[in-house]
Amino acid sequence: MTVTRDEEPAVEGRKAPPGIEAASEATGRKKKSKKKGEKKAKAAAAKTRETAAEPAASAPRKERKAESRAAEAGAQSMLMPPIPSPLTSAELELMAENMAKLVDQGRKAIAAAIGNVDAGGPRSELAASVADATKTLGVVAEYWLAKPDRAAVAQAELYGGLSEIWRQTMRRYTGENVPPIVPPDPADKRFASPEWEQNPFFDWLRQSYLYTSRWAGEMVDKAEGLDPQTRAKAAFYTRLLASAVSPSNFVATNPELLRATIENKGENLIRGLKMFAEDINAGGGVLKIRQSDDSKFRLGIDLANTPGKVIWRNDVMELIQYSPTTEEVYARPLLLMPPWINKFYVLDLNKDKSFVRWAVEQGFTVFIISWVNPDESKAEKGFEAYMHEGILTALDVIEKATGERKVTAAGYCVGGTLLALTLAYMAATGDDRIESVTFFATQVDFSEAGDLQILIDEARMAALDEAMAKTGYLEGVKMANAFNMLRPNELIWTYVVNNYMKGVEPVAFDLLYWNSDSTRIPRANHSFYMRSCYLENRITRGEMVMSGVPINLRLVKIPVYSVATKEDHIAPARSVFRGDKFFGGEVTYVLGGSGHIAGIINPPAKGKYGYMTGGPVKGGFDEWVAAAEEHPGSWWPHWLEWITAQAPRKVPAREPGGGKLEVLCDAPGDYVRVKA
Repeated sequence: MTVTRDEEPAVEGRKAPPGIEAASEATGRKKKSKKKGEKKAKAAAAKTRETAAEPAASAPRKERKAESRAAEAGAQSMLMPPIPSPLTSAELELMAENMAKLVDQGRKAIAAAIGNVDAGGPRSELAASVADATKTLGVVAEYWLAKPDRAAVAQAELYGGLSEIWRQTMRRYTGENVPPIVPPDPADKRFASPEWEQNPFFDWLRQSYLYTSRWAGEMVDKAEGLDPQTRAKAAFYTRLLASAVSPSNFVATNPELLRATIENKGENLIRGLKMFAEDINAGGGVLKIRQSDDSKFRLGIDLANTPGKVIWRNDVMELIQYSPTTEEVYARPLLLMPPWINKFYVLDLNKDKSFVRWAVEQGFTVFIISWVNPDESKAEKGFEAYMHEGILTALDVIEKATGERKVTAAGYCVGGTLLALTLAYMAATGDDRIESVTFFATQVDFSEAGDLQILIDEARMAALDEAMAKTGYLEGVKMANAFNMLRPNELIWTYVVNNYMKGVEPVAFDLLYWNSDSTRIPRANHSFYMRSCYLENRITRGEMVMSGVPINLRLVKIPVYSVATKEDHIAPARSVFRGDKFFGGEVTYVLGGSGHIAGIINPPAKGKYGYMTGGPVKGGFDEWVAAAEEHPGSWWPHWLEWITAQAPRKVPAREPGGGKLEVLCDAPGDYVRVKA
């Protein structure tokens, strides 16, 4: 924002506001009084120097020069970080050689970026994003600059805080032990290195950055007359920019990076730039930041390893039936609908974190849809195709495999949104095969859809439609990067610093491996979802039509169990609560801890996070939370009681392929192995 410039706004031909004039006069009086005091102090100091100079006059000139140089060095250290020990000639030669390699790796990175970006693709989307950010932040700046006195007060708040931090830093350099103006936050891992607190220079950088970031956020909060969407976008862009300019992101201003670069003679930067070029190539010209060591995971062995079989395959999905581990199972099968934005095995990460494995162990016959990772031939597969060839076909297949017509279904994120639309379609057409439904972090009303809504507007959609028209699908890396931007410090800059500056390969982490194992999305599907839900909010407005049938959620009268999570930025708990009010039957709303993934994938054995129950969705969200009851641990056992009470009948366990269908292959199938 323009308000953050170091100079005060120049306003020609205007008299300063009365408050500022008064402040100026008061400052003038203080200066006169201060000058009188300074004269007395100088006279006293001169007398003291004369007395002290008598013995010093006999000291050798060389000693006096050494003291002068020491004083200069002390003054210089007040402004500069400690200088490392000089390098040997061999080390300097190695450093020079590494810098030459660094230039070569930089050339390769640039070539990768330029060679893989086709004209009008990512560039046009970037242009739309930059234009929107400039316009949005311009609205905030316009408010503050509309009145010079308002801008002056804002500037004074910034300058006053930064000046106080500088004075505190100077006192520390003199050896005084003074507390920081902006205390360290143990949760902020960017500044975990002890130098950020112990070294006055780096502590000054840290405090100044954090104070300025907080001030910029307050400028957005205090700007009056902004509509909610503009304010939310301005806050998002401010956070995004603040994350990008953190001193922790640059070698020259990060003590850890300085130390690593000198100790490694620059080899860390070479390794980092090599990874940077590889990650650009992996993303097809768009940076795909590696977040985990992919070499440590194998699908079907380390991940997605619950035993099962693929029993059906078409253009849209593979249907997996899992092998039982109990002698008896509940008669009513469980069908899981994961999102197609990521791969299904978020629900089957490993034996300790798998909702699928846990549900099988509780006695369910579990089926899950593994969505296709589409190429250009699937460009026209939209929401209706995913409904008919996905959910409705899965119901047909389950009946053939088990002989059971009625099922219970669960949908996660956008998989849940499609499931809700399908339920309304089924209700309107007299199809009663789904007897109850569970929604994991699912939105049907998008009026308060959270930070992701900020990234979607007409300009971006136009640019996105243009890019998808060329390929037939949305590149998986683009959606992954959009989600990463919602948490830039944790999901972007941590890896930029560690990977590309420290040159350290990320460790193996199953959840981050899954997060980076992105999928493409058919053009028709993604365009419909973004426009119909995020831009136009058609579902709860009664404007959605699927296969010629108007969608009315009030027709969905089956029992609903809806779990949201407190820290979800993708499907905010408040948004989920609001949407749940549109269903026609009773909704059991549960509020779990943590966020969009960890809050849902929360096995009981971990004993983490806790959850809240408060019955149906009535009244306001805050009132529901205030009256809700808190419980420790996972919400899974609470769901188990809810779901088994509806259909407690059990039958002998069913093996995949034991019905009228042949087994096609072992789980996790073929579609999940296709890389975007």
